[in-house]
This record gives sequence, C-alpha cells and structure tokens, in this order.
Amino acid sequence: MSSVVVDPSASFLTLYHANKALRFHAIWLRDNAQDAETRDPGNGQRLIALRDIPAETSIAAAHIANEDALVITFAPDNKMTTFDLVWLKNHGYDREPPKVRGWTGPNVSLWTSDLNNDVPSATFDDLRSDPTILQNWLGHVCRYGFAKVTGAPVEAGALFHLVDLFGHVRETNYGRLFDVRTEVNPTNLAYTGAGLQAHTDNPYRDPAPTVQVLYCLESSAAGGENMVVDGFAAARRLQKENEAFFDVLADHPAEFEFAGSSGVCLRARKPMIELGPDGELIAVRFNNRSLAPTTRVPFDKMETFYAAYRRLGDIIDDTAMEVSFRLEPGEAFIVDNTRVLHARKSYSGTGTRWLQGCYADMDSLRSTFAAMTRKSTAETAA
Repeated sequence: MSSVVVDPSASFLTLYHANKALRFHAIWLRDNAQDAETRDPGNGQRLIALRDIPAETSIAAAHIANEDALVITFAPDNKMTTFDLVWLKNHGYDREPPKVRGWTGPNVSLWTSDLNNDVPSATFDDLRSDPTILQNWLGHVCRYGFAKVTGAPVEAGALFHLVDLFGHVRETNYGRLFDVRTEVNPTNLAYTGAGLQAHTDNPYRDPAPTVQVLYCLESSAAGGENMVVDGFAAARRLQKENEAFFDVLADHPAEFEFAGSSGVCLRARKPMIELGPDGELIAVRFNNRSLAPTTRVPFDKMETFYAAYRRLGDIIDDTAMEVSFRLEPGEAFIVDNTRVLHARKSYSGTGTRWLQGCYADMDSLRSTFAAMTRKSTAETAA
C-alpha cells in the first residue's frame, strides 16, 4: 500500500511506494508536472519556463488516489496536478551518490574475451523484417557497445541500408563512406595490410562520430581478423590495478591530431578516460596513431601520465580482453565508438580484403531503441 507524508516545512514530501521511501522537492514536482497546462500532450515538451513557477513554491496538500496516483496541490498558486506512482518511482533522484569514480549504469554490461562464444548478432533480413529482433539487436549495441550482422547484400554501399535501420550516416572528410583496402601511398595506415592496435576512431574530431560500421565485401586474403575490446572494461581494470593511473588519464586531456589529407588538419583535446560530473564513465578514447604532443598535463604528472597510457595500452593488447571474428562477404559489425575499441590483425598481400565503413551516431540508435521499447511496453500493457 502506498502512502505520502508532507514534511512540516512543505518544501518536500516522502512517497512510500513499492517498498521504497523516495523524497521529492516541491519545486522539482511542480517543474515536472505532467498536466496539459505544463506539458504539451502531443510531444511532451514543457509549456512553461521556470520563471513562471513561484520561487516560493511549496506543497499545500498531497494524497494517494486509486492506489496508483499522487495528487498534489501547490502553494501559493493553488495549482493541482497528478503524478503516476510508477513514473515517480522511475524518476526518483533520492539516492546515495556514487562512492567511486568510473561507475556504469545497470544497462551497461562490461565484457572481456568471455563474450567470444556469445557475440551479439542478427541476420540482415531479420533486422529488416522483425521489429522484435531489431529492438533486441539495438539493445545489445547499447548494452555491450557492439553487434554483428550476417547475411547482408554483397554490394558496394549496402552498409547504408544497415544504418537506415536506426539513424543517419554522418558525413566526414572521408565522405559518406570509405573503403578499407590496401592502397599505394595511403593517407591512413588503415589502408595497408598492417595490423592495427585496438583503437577508437577519429579522436581528433570534436565531436567524434559515436557509431562506426564496417561492412565486408571481399575477404580472400589470409588473416585480417577483426577484434573488439571493451574500453570501459579496460578502464575499470586499470582503475582496479592502479587508481592513480586511472585518475591521471581521467583528470587531464590528451591531444589528438589528423593532418593526413590535403586541406585537412583536425585537432581535439579530450581525456582518454572521460567521466561525467558525478563520476560516471562516459567515454574512452585511445588511438596511438593520432596522439599529438600532449601539453596540458602538468610537469609533475607527465611521467605518471605516460606510465598510465602505457599500462592502458598493455591492457587493451591483452588477448584476455578481446573478442575476435573474421568477417566474410555480406557480414558487418557496428561499434559504439565512445566505448568499444576495434582492431584488425595483419593480412597477406595475396588475395583481397575489401571493407567499406561509415559513421553514424549513438543518439539516433538509442532513440530508435527507446521508441521501440516504449511502443512494445505500451502494447504489452494494453
């Protein structure tokens, strides 16, 4: 049974619901009211500004109605509104602050090589024809930071059809797509047969693309297996081994640069391990080929910075951290470029290896997943 108690100060209330006690401030409740005078019923956008709410807003009365709603009357404007109890529970902010830096939320699962036997994957036809499979596949990308696709068309430009399932291609100086195969006098080491250390793409760009798609069209050369590494798991492992190493990479920006093409000189300054204001692990950036001279690390921290950078690289190179697979024609994989590092093993000069790649963004992917989840939840409830 749910109940509510208004504090004598009238500045907040305590909701007892689902075996939890959650406190909510009056001003937060008024600002987040769900009624049609406060929010547009169609798009959910707020119709008022904070200036329209009295600064001295307090709770005049509150009670539970029909066991599933909280009815509140605010003073001094005598405004009455109703909240769904489940909505309040899902949006509760009355919790202990994180005690450690580098935390991740419940919808993020860290992984190492143990995921080799359970790589998230779906066929292209299933993704296009079955919304449930597409929703689950997008959920895997959000949770693990990557997923594979099989059975896709073996034709140039087909990777755009994959991106169309969740978002839009992000065009860069590399174009709407780029070809990854051996070139003479390449502008980028990716266009050689050399092996590449696991890395995130474009750290020299601000903002960097947050999704990368790599799509296989030819694969007869020996070697060239693709590898992915969970950068979040690598950062957490570094933190567990040496907290000072974790802190120096999180507290100071590295500098990245790319000037390999005519008319292009891209630069960005971001930490290798990025944390949110509350310590949440937001992003990992690691690309030895694009690291520029780092000048924003204090003199007395520089040796620690390089020791930490070296150790993070060692962790990333550890085969116990990697998931590897060989892409055959008509197969592709997608990575969250803010989290998952990708690499490839070297391949021989005989045979062919041709991948096409493009960039997109995680906000579109997450939006598609969230909209599909909301729709399926509503259908299940109905």
